[in-house]
Amino acid sequence: MNEQNLHLVCPHCQATNRIPAARLTAAPNCGRCRQPLLTGSAHELSAQTVNKVIQKNEVLTIVDFWASWCQPCLMMAPQFKEAASQLPQVVFVKLQTDKYEQAAPYRIRSLPTMVAFRGGKEIARQSGALPSQQIVQWVQSLQLQS
Repeated sequence: MNEQNLHLVCPHCQATNRIPAARLTAAPNCGRCRQPLLTGSAHELSAQTVNKVIQKNEVLTIVDFWASWCQPCLMMAPQFKEAASQLPQVVFVKLQTDKYEQAAPYRIRSLPTMVAFRGGKEIARQSGALPSQQIVQWVQSLQLQS
């Protein structure tokens, strides 16, 4: 039996883990630090982690590109966090565009912008502040496409 394995970057220690796809719903832990890999919360990316998380994660990864001066971004932050708690098998991360120049290659034209990645490839993007339920619906529509 050939079971599909997926790569998943640990949000705690940034180790890349290989997880059987069937085990994603079983709350897998990191092989290095033993912390949960899928936390149901949104994690902040840093200059050191942004490329690894986006490029290595083979599970659906939603990146919220935001800025500290952007009022709609600040209003959407708790909504993004709430959506993350409702979709624990999806990785939700945030990247502060005014703090890290690593956002430049993603050609973000307006804030906030959410970009969906899988295996380093952009599969969709959504600009503008959304309530949590619309974020959840958008992400679920992306899951159905895969």
